[in-house]
Amino acid sequence: MAFERVTLAFDDKVILQEVTFTVLPGQTLIVLGASGAGKSVLLKLVLGLLRPDGGQIWVHGARVDELDEQGMMAVRVNLGMVFQEGALFDSLTVRENVGYRLFEETDMPLDEADARVREVLGFIGLEEFIDRMPSELSGGQRRRVAIARAMAAKPPILLYDEPTTGLDPITAITVDDEIIKLRDLEGVSSIIVTHQLRDAFYVATHTARLDSAGLRIEEADAEKRAEADFIMLRDARVAFEGTAAELRQSTDPYLRTFLS
Repeated sequence: MAFERVTLAFDDKVILQEVTFTVLPGQTLIVLGASGAGKSVLLKLVLGLLRPDGGQIWVHGARVDELDEQGMMAVRVNLGMVFQEGALFDSLTVRENVGYRLFEETDMPLDEADARVREVLGFIGLEEFIDRMPSELSGGQRRRVAIARAMAAKPPILLYDEPTTGLDPITAITVDDEIIKLRDLEGVSSIIVTHQLRDAFYVATHTARLDSAGLRIEEADAEKRAEADFIMLRDARVAFEGTAAELRQSTDPYLRTFLS
């Protein structure tokens, strides 16, 4: 996935100015910036909900800025979206929410779809909640169910819009852990739009490991840092691009103020 000199303006207000970045397979890109900096606009451009005024956008081998709606439908099969606040269907059970795309948009046999729903709920540790309604879940559980719904169809790319906003720190970590697991164990590429610095640095500096001792989330060592990088949007441009360590070590006054 890549943006190449992407520009977008709403009337006279420039939102993005020649923004360029690349997300490699199995990599996470964390997008930071002040409110109104254009972070969520990036996700809408990836999804084809907005079209840039200039530049190129490549998603899973397709140049989406040139595609019509029918062409975008084929690209969106490769995308999963986790919306702010989770955005579950209140009238559907956890099973129906997680399997919605499989049940409604594919011809997958029902028993296979049900098996996949149970598989992804097991992955996030919520299989026992399969018959519950969203109203019966905690905020963190709803957010994790939203991640399960996004991953049910096995998309290679996941987009997260403020996935931990409104959650307490302990609950937010459970959501961060799911994002890390998907990246490191499933090879999913992702873009995370967030203003939660604690969660951003946690995802960027931790890794998931699965071995004979079981599954664990641990701080990445010097030899294998977590597969995540940052970009910072400021005044419509990319003001910073690099690793968590490089961001922390930056002497740029704006970045220092933002991180403080």
